[in-house]
Amino acid sequence: MNLELAGILITVIFQGLYVAFKLGKFEEKLENLEEKQNRHNNLIERMVRVEDAVKSAHKRIDDKL
Repeated sequence: MNLELAGILITVIFQGLYVAFKLGKFEEKLENLEEKQNRHNNLIERMVRVEDAVKSAHKRIDDKL
């Protein structure tokens, strides 16, 4: 009976360690994904400014012609 209990306890400990390891990897991947999303959002914001500048430049060129 004690050996069975010890076996179950060891199994539970190892499973807990495995879950903690996987949770750490998940959080790391989530942080990487958030960083990529932030870079993408930054790119979109910059492109909106570029498009506005191009639109303004085209308008000035058209006005001169």
